[in-house]
Amino acid sequence: MPHIVIEYTPNLKGLPLDAMLAAVTRRLADSAEVADEADLKARVICVEAFRVGLAESARAFIHVTVRILAGRDERAKKDFSDRVTEGMLEHMPRLPPGLQAHLSVEVVDMDRGSYRKTRLA
Repeated sequence: MPHIVIEYTPNLKGLPLDAMLAAVTRRLADSAEVADEADLKARVICVEAFRVGLAESARAFIHVTVRILAGRDERAKKDFSDRVTEGMLEHMPRLPPGLQAHLSVEVVDMDRGSYRKTRLA
């Protein structure tokens, strides 16, 4: 915990994904809510089939889900959201002309009672 999942559309070519992951995890690691930076787990998923509204093309998105253990207040969740947004924007390239894209960030509570984590080595 936290788990960071970045989903993006394939028409956003050339995203510096490694740099974005590094910036997001670095900013979250600096949060007082994160006790151990090794608890941050981040991954990127390219969504092959997608739709943005009714348009057939020229639209794209990046959606970041941050899954955290339940119990944090709204201030902490907003701080996570702000940190992730800033990290993503730090390395966001200029979009091609005519391509409309949105970046969204969602902080989601994970149930403490059912979440399990076991160190394997």
